[in-house]
Amino acid sequence: MFLKDKINEYSRAQAHMANERTFLSWIRTSMAVMAFGFVVEKFGLFMLKFTELLSTIGEKREKVQVVEHYSSKTGLLLIIIGEVIALVSFIKYMNTTRQIKHEQYYHSVILDLLMTIAIVIIAVLFTVHLIESKV
Repeated sequence: MFLKDKINEYSRAQAHMANERTFLSWIRTSMAVMAFGFVVEKFGLFMLKFTELLSTIGEKREKVQVVEHYSSKTGLLLIIIGEVIALVSFIKYMNTTRQIKHEQYYHSVILDLLMTIAIVIIAVLFTVHLIESKV
């Protein structure tokens, strides 16, 4: 009986460590999405200022203002998506910790679904951004 308890305790510790690694992976992902959003937002501002310095043609300036407008909104949306991913990953981490403690586990796809939706939104926004910047 003593050996069975030790094995159960060891497997529970492994489950907790795996849960923590998964949580930290999601946190790294959310930080990367937020950092990417910051870069996208600042790149639009950089392009606007750079064009003001080098160009005196009104048409080019209008195109860059459109790009800057999309960059700001896209960057802000990426930062918000990163924050939501961090929050949902923490909730999932706590739920999984509670389930491990009670020796039950119920699979949840909410974080995976959220990340898939976020990637699709990002892809659509960048597609629109690229189409608008070439007009």
